[in-house]
Amino acid sequence: MKAVHCEDHRSHDPKFFLVRGQVRPAADQPERADRLLAGLRAGHHTVVEPVRFGHGPRARVHGPDYLAFMAEAWDAWAALPDSGPEMIANIHPFRDGASYPSHIVGRLGWHTVDTACPIGPGTYAASCAATDVAASAAQLVLDGEDAVYALCRPPGHHAYRDRAGGHCYFNNSAVAAAHLRQRHERVAILDVDVHHGNGTQGIFYADPTVLTVSLHADPSRFYPFVWGYAHERGEGPGLGANRNLPLPLGTGDDGYMAALDDAARTLAAFAPTALVVALGLDASEHDPLAGLSLTTEGFRRIGGALARLGLPTVLVQEGGYLSDILGPNLTAVLAGFEAAR
Repeated sequence: MKAVHCEDHRSHDPKFFLVRGQVRPAADQPERADRLLAGLRAGHHTVVEPVRFGHGPRARVHGPDYLAFMAEAWDAWAALPDSGPEMIANIHPFRDGASYPSHIVGRLGWHTVDTACPIGPGTYAASCAATDVAASAAQLVLDGEDAVYALCRPPGHHAYRDRAGGHCYFNNSAVAAAHLRQRHERVAILDVDVHHGNGTQGIFYADPTVLTVSLHADPSRFYPFVWGYAHERGEGPGLGANRNLPLPLGTGDDGYMAALDDAARTLAAFAPTALVVALGLDASEHDPLAGLSLTTEGFRRIGGALARLGLPTVLVQEGGYLSDILGPNLTAVLAGFEAAR
């Protein structure tokens, strides 16, 4: 399986992460990509550079105000006389009836869901590169590859049409799906990250052409807390095109595979002709965010189940944080996929 990767991700090196009132080092560190690349090398995967698509793939899924904000944010912030080393909002305004702010501090609050998406001087460049990686992987599939892995960093599935959140700025999985939609009438996104793909759900919630299915730790006790429940099914023309499968915290391999079988039946009923997998590896028993308890063999089983869906597939890297098992878990997923294909 080919993989797409860009070293530009290193320009995004966030420091601030607020956890239960304590400031800790950010979970999304550049070293994540090094460990994932080691996993690709162990699996003997060919790694290629992305095509530089420019603005188009992002503009298919993100709004113009948000795109302008991301492009301008750091320079505007740095011009303030007392700005800090990272952009972190001190307001997250309730939008109903509110006016769009002109000041950079107000725009930062408007366009961020939480404090887990600090913006630094290289965040925009890295986020743009990640969307190029996702779009390039999708283009390779459109050009005839059976499956391609996109090593995207920063991740994307918590990013909404016009808001960043949860380490995510541009929604790479949504970018891949929208790119595939140029030739496929019906595309599915299957999110296997430990966290609910709330941004992806939000982008496609009223869209009947993109099915969004997410398996994740129960949000009643886990981020994002206010999205990801089973009753969220889509709206308007997209009603029924969203499925959430929240799992009890600590769920292991067998429980997860049972839920994945359920998700596969939903996909079969929708009958997509292409698939995007939002591939989080943070469901690992060794992941520092500790929501689920999958083993490396469990990830291999997931890869096999994804392959048996029989669809042209783009696997987009989402979460999966620093542990010694991160690279081996990626190797296992892709090996399981290839063995079952």
